[in-house]
Amino acid sequence: MKTSGALGPSVWVASDGRAGNAAQVLAIARALGEMYRWVKIAHINGEGHRSAPIELTPKGLQPLLPSSMWWSPLGALPQDQKSIFQPPWPTVFIGAGRKIAPYTRYIRRASQGKTLAIHVMNPQLPLEDFDMVVAPKHDQLSGDNVVDILGSPAYFTPDRVEDTQMMFADLADERGMKVAVILGGDSKSHKMTEVVCEKLEQQLQGIASNGARLRIVCSRRTPTHARVRFRAFAERVGARFWESPADGENPYLAYLLLSDVAIVTEDSSNMLSEAAYFGLPVHIAKLEGHNEKFARFHNSLVERGAARWFDGTVEHWTYPAIREIDRVADAIVEELIKRYPQPKFDAPKEARQGDFDRR
Repeated sequence: MKTSGALGPSVWVASDGRAGNAAQVLAIARALGEMYRWVKIAHINGEGHRSAPIELTPKGLQPLLPSSMWWSPLGALPQDQKSIFQPPWPTVFIGAGRKIAPYTRYIRRASQGKTLAIHVMNPQLPLEDFDMVVAPKHDQLSGDNVVDILGSPAYFTPDRVEDTQMMFADLADERGMKVAVILGGDSKSHKMTEVVCEKLEQQLQGIASNGARLRIVCSRRTPTHARVRFRAFAERVGARFWESPADGENPYLAYLLLSDVAIVTEDSSNMLSEAAYFGLPVHIAKLEGHNEKFARFHNSLVERGAARWFDGTVEHWTYPAIREIDRVADAIVEELIKRYPQPKFDAPKEARQGDFDRR
């Protein structure tokens, strides 16, 4: 491999632009860039590095079909996205989501196996078409190249954590039980209906009446009726509320860092996993609907001592924070070292670390 002029493996991360999928590939890339990991692979002279995430939006008939039936993945892309797929190929490609799986496989084949092709979640393609598949345990995938984890990959850089704590330092000074209320929304299997919202509002009213300090944050999927209802509720009880940049800087991470407990709706694997990443006692709030895979995930969180079902009361307890991202990043480093054995260093060289951290 030719020297690129920068130390360390080159990395591409790709998703369909959906916030949950993009967050997972970025989490892995950022964890891989931790200095203590990066120095182990800094000797790799990667080419074609992309510090910006890639968003792929395939169009036409192919995305409507199972991934195994796509006849020309590149043909489904707009021209500007299609032009991305040319040498020099990256050392590592990390993709997430069903619609991205054909491109993860394409990169592996086009690079003649030189690119370490990693796919996050069930690719719905033969597992042997990938070098590594990072899948939640509730997908029940098994294989020599599968790294199965509890929930979704979650990671926040130390710098981002420190900056957030400083920016929202006033949150730490509030008295009483500090409760982060993280609202998801409608999905394929769950619905945040008026009935669900009415019950949740009544439960939150009881908590607020007992002196709890509520911090409510909406997600992109939170329906309009829920936003309106909980904004009015927050104004009535003196809770903090955020739904968009019009309300100021997004406090989501600050709520996770500076709250005592969290109430998280059941529909989002990412949000539940991110609360557990910080060891917050998680109270899972029910929505309408059911999904068997999600039910397995919820049960796993409960069994690990990270979560309980929300019944209108909040409690504080402790458990080891769930940081499955470490297993994923370490597995990638291990595989890269197999491919590129470490030379004998007198001292570690400065690594190109943090490209994804600055975004």
